[in-house]
Amino acid sequence: MDPKDMHPATLAAQAGGVIDAQSGGVVPPIQPSTTFARNRDYAPLNPQNTYARDHNDAVRQAESVLAGLEGGAQALLFPTGMAAIAGLFRTVPNGGRVVVQSGIYWGTTRWIRDFCTRRDVTLTEVDASDVAALAAACATPAQLVWIETPSNPWLKTTDIAAAAGAAKSAGALLVVDSTAATPILSQPLALGADIVMHSATKAINGHSDVLGGVLIARETSPTWEAIAEDRATAGAVMGPFEAWLLLRGMRTLPLRVKQMCANAAAIADYLADHPRVDAVLYPGLASHQGHEIASRQMQGGYGFLMSFVVKGGRDAALAAAGKLNLFHRATSLGGVESLVEHRATIEPHSGIPEGLLRISVGIEDAGDLIADLGQALGQ
Repeated sequence: MDPKDMHPATLAAQAGGVIDAQSGGVVPPIQPSTTFARNRDYAPLNPQNTYARDHNDAVRQAESVLAGLEGGAQALLFPTGMAAIAGLFRTVPNGGRVVVQSGIYWGTTRWIRDFCTRRDVTLTEVDASDVAALAAACATPAQLVWIETPSNPWLKTTDIAAAAGAAKSAGALLVVDSTAATPILSQPLALGADIVMHSATKAINGHSDVLGGVLIARETSPTWEAIAEDRATAGAVMGPFEAWLLLRGMRTLPLRVKQMCANAAAIADYLADHPRVDAVLYPGLASHQGHEIASRQMQGGYGFLMSFVVKGGRDAALAAAGKLNLFHRATSLGGVESLVEHRATIEPHSGIPEGLLRISVGIEDAGDLIADLGQALGQ
């Protein structure tokens, strides 16, 4: 069966349909060699491989699966999510202009601000969940429009199709950070995005043991070829062991996301009714500002990431986090284990409410997770 005809669950479980021709193994092998031999006429023994910086079987296999899951033409893996972002933004010329969603992952915002300052690039930050505000920001030509939906940690939902129209009016590429949605829940390329980005460290790998980032293009273009060339020559590549682990993690991606979303929905309902919680930020709640848009552009769930504000501010939030037993107090998201983070401690300068806790919901039993939250907050 052609991988292009496979449903996401089949594509992921079959690792793109790769069988090791030499051994017959159903698991793709790891080839750790950094260089590849040529014959006596100096032709490569394998035309696809000459040097590992740009030629890596495990990376190509993982990229093929990721492109298939997103419905894209090609994917490019990077050693981290931030490396993928940097590879993309380096295509913006000095003196160019970019439009970037405000209130997104702070590491992205901080790097983009510094990059734009160094390269004399005009940066316009805008609340992209406000369709009119984004359209106004795109009234002036730009090279890139960057959105993140659902956003981290505010869980704002941006209308991808509307953003694609706005970007087109500015002559810009629309790039969507879809890390918190995964390819299972959202298909930005089908909604008009030009490129989708994931921190593969998160749910795509899902086991908190691999760093990685990926860009996936709806179609190839000169800009895409420039990104690929820059990755190869600058050396922003993923090694074979990491790519193999990533491919292994992706085999269970649809199952993990399904369970994580079910758990998150139950937890959001519980927290929304808790007397010691001021607000719950989760697109799956009907009361959430972006619920209607999320319902239109996400399928199979509303994600595993949410934030909630504890009554009593910083001290109350830190006390609750300190009492949790199943939620590990650690940075990151999207793993099989549930995590909690006090965002104001991590990024105190970004306007995050002092009482906000961000949780990444894993695959544990939902009842156990709710009981843990209950004892930490006070029943």
